[in-house]
Amino acid sequence: MLAAVPTPAASSSPQATAVSRDRGDACPGALRLHAADDGALAHVRVPGGVLTLRQARALADAARRLGDGDLHLTSRGNVQLRGLRDTCGAQLAEVLDAAGLLPSRGHERVRNIVASPLSGLDGRGWRQVRPWLSALDGALCASEAARELSGRFLFALDDGRGDVAGLGADVTVQATADGGALLGLGSAGEALCVPGDDAPRAALLAAQTFLQVAREHGARVWRVDELPVPQGELTREVRRSLKRAGITGSLRTPVRAGGEGGPPPGIVGAALSVHVPLGRLTPLQWQALTHAAAGELRLTPWRGVVVPTRSEGAADAQARLCATGLVTDPASPWLRVGACVGRPGCAKSRADVRADAERSLAAAGSARLPVYWSGCERRCGRPRGDRIDVVAVPGGGYRLRAVTPGRQSRADRDGDAVTCLDDPSQLATALAAITS
Repeated sequence: MLAAVPTPAASSSPQATAVSRDRGDACPGALRLHAADDGALAHVRVPGGVLTLRQARALADAARRLGDGDLHLTSRGNVQLRGLRDTCGAQLAEVLDAAGLLPSRGHERVRNIVASPLSGLDGRGWRQVRPWLSALDGALCASEAARELSGRFLFALDDGRGDVAGLGADVTVQATADGGALLGLGSAGEALCVPGDDAPRAALLAAQTFLQVAREHGARVWRVDELPVPQGELTREVRRSLKRAGITGSLRTPVRAGGEGGPPPGIVGAALSVHVPLGRLTPLQWQALTHAAAGELRLTPWRGVVVPTRSEGAADAQARLCATGLVTDPASPWLRVGACVGRPGCAKSRADVRADAERSLAAAGSARLPVYWSGCERRCGRPRGDRIDVVAVPGGGYRLRAVTPGRQSRADRDGDAVTCLDDPSQLATALAAITS
């Protein structure tokens, strides 16, 4: 939904002093269900967002038989199943295992990999990242040490176009024009240039080195930027690990995002790209996607789906997907609106933010910045980059604030109170006040 801007270089971890991990990582998975107000929730990791049609149909069947029927996309290109019965864990695991979605039960929560969704489909990028994806996922599942990674630790595989390089991953691999790859660590101001064929192995070694450095410093952290050490120290340790493994790693300029965000809706190369309003796919929409696809679906970190298709039927497929409510128009206001689950699904939410986001769609679609609605201050699933945060407050209503990474918001600059919104129908007025 949003293009991320590059994070400014930092000499030390900018978040470490603000993070206290005094409990274990409770991030849900496919085997560790989370109790929500609308039933149990399962978070199914889909590395690179790639689903075979068999896997896609298995997920739809699980949602229909065990949950609320819908498939909920996440900001990492994964799938959540909601409204599950508390007693369905074993049945769900059996369905996912049979579909090949649980290659390693001990690693299922750490298979967090985003990849350029159009790689190999539109003629852009320096490298087809699918071999990287298969190699990294296989190595990750084979690594005993990797089981210690947090369910929030993220890998990004960018084909050189810069789309997923801006998503704030802990380990980013970005293809370069000379056949190599840049290995970036969190928001570090420098990257390591490694041979392209060694990139998946280098990415896993970087993650394992992160775990080692965290242990040596007694740091209970989940993400690279939380390490209480200078960023350069981790880079140097990773470089030593690569050298011991026979991989050259020379210092280069950092990985930079291209600033283009997700694929635009419509026909793109040998694929259809669609946006999913608020990330919620109905059974009818999911069925239409699988019928349109030629072999697989690719879920994107921008709550969209890339559908590889045959060119002769692309226009007809696009019309059928549009008829189900999926967004195929690049001018749709839905591209500038997002929301967390909100009520009634989340006990912490103070409002039905999805309903309010839909009520105010026209105003948000014409806003200068994308608008993200959150039911509480956690702002789950919020995008990176410039946006308007609309956060529900106790007692009703919302607080609005312009978030512009690397620049001061008006509230920060002028000392003004943030703009408040009592009625979502008044969003246009509130947006004008905060962005003027």
